[in-house]
Amino acid sequence: VCGNHTDHQHGRVLATSVNLDAIAVVGFNEENCIRILSEGYGMITVDLADLSMRESEKETTAALIRGVAAGLERLGFATRQGFNAYVTSNVLIGAGLSSSAAFEVLVGTIISGLFHEMKIDPVEIAKVAQYAENEYFGKPCGLMDQTACSVGGLISIDFRDPKVPVVEKVSVDFDSYHYSLCIVDTKGSHSDLTDDYAQIPAEMKAAAACFGKNVLREVDRDEFMKRIPEVREKAGDRAVLRSLHFFAENERAEAEAKALSEDRFGDFLGLVKESGASSFHFLQNVYTNKNVQEQGVSLGVAVSESVLDGNGVCRVHGGGFAGTIQAFVKNSFVEEYRKVLDSVFGEGSCHVLKVRPYGGIKVF
Repeated sequence: VCGNHTDHQHGRVLATSVNLDAIAVVGFNEENCIRILSEGYGMITVDLADLSMRESEKETTAALIRGVAAGLERLGFATRQGFNAYVTSNVLIGAGLSSSAAFEVLVGTIISGLFHEMKIDPVEIAKVAQYAENEYFGKPCGLMDQTACSVGGLISIDFRDPKVPVVEKVSVDFDSYHYSLCIVDTKGSHSDLTDDYAQIPAEMKAAAACFGKNVLREVDRDEFMKRIPEVREKAGDRAVLRSLHFFAENERAEAEAKALSEDRFGDFLGLVKESGASSFHFLQNVYTNKNVQEQGVSLGVAVSESVLDGNGVCRVHGGGFAGTIQAFVKNSFVEEYRKVLDSVFGEGSCHVLKVRPYGGIKVF
């Protein structure tokens, strides 16, 4: 909801789980392996006898499964004799809705439920999920998506100490304000975008290094402003712009949570709009320079701003570059908004969602 690319710099975020689910039916197999069959995909088998990272598995689902099992085993939560799982999901794949995080958390929740009586802390599952994606899959993501999926509900997260993130529930009922959360799938592919994502934390860290720090959360904003010429020379102009986005977005995430807690919904909407503008202008994660003729997210934002005209606000959603946009739309205008966005991106592109109050759970 807010905190676009702040988590990997130990910043603040405002995130929510939504009512799109990955669900598994599971059972023991006593064969020391994990077998997962996802609807529409082939069977994946991971041998529990060797959970070391494999270069040949980078950027595959098998890497995520192996990484989660390995991460939990390191914490003392072994997968033991193994399990079989059949998975169905209505989480949009490759659309910026954290489908990989949902899958990682699902695997962690299965292990917690089957072998450890659901006693593994949801934040620990989230951290292991991030470990799997970083080290085994090869994508340098932050911890926001995994935490939102695992904990559930609308949450404010402070990653100042990423080993012990501060997670607080934010109580809000969007229906009481007569607004809906809409996610529009612009149908852009997230394939071949790992480098684009990786450059954002790399450039922010390069800017932080000018101050002898590892991440921007450790850098004083006023000092940064004084030394912009030096940062430009050492890290480049885009690194400066992305850093400026971080400083403002980090404050916005806290301000949005406070506005919702204090029943200042109008202020919240204004901050969402600011976040979108900053992401477009400074963070620059709305399209990839590899293919400037494919700008579905940019087009989605442009059409949304034109059609909403006082009936809501929008911003790029998720990691960016392709995938989805997020909009808070007046209930009375949702159908008109859906009609226009579906006409641009295809029938069923606009999804009207609700906040999901639960994270990873064992249903029965």
